Amino acid sequence: MGAVTDKTNKFQACIDACTKCTQACYECFNECLNEADLNARKNCVSILVECAMMCQMSAATMSMSGQFSKEHCELCAKICDKCAQECEMFKDEHCQKCAQICRQCAEECRKMAAM
Repeated sequence: MGAVTDKTNKFQACIDACTKCTQACYECFNECLNEADLNARKNCVSILVECAMMCQMSAATMSMSGQFSKEHCELCAKICDKCAQECEMFKDEHCQKCAQICRQCAEECRKMAAM
């Protein structure tokens, strides 16, 4: 569970989901940069970076049992949902996989925020 203590065990599923989502968003961002229709992906590319950064921050906040962890996760869920919505507009495999991972992260963030 936790890396050095068990204090964050109750957050571990969300920390893991946020970490996976961060990676997925950065990978998808990189793939989108190489797509022929990059201009049509401006909103998607932008939200991918925002989502990755929010997931990183949420994972860090939960890892230190930060006092605003729940609020971070509430916002993270909203951003992940928006990112998934943008990615779902594009049919390539990387966007579809990223959308799925974003939806899973949003679900874990909502569970954490409800604790």
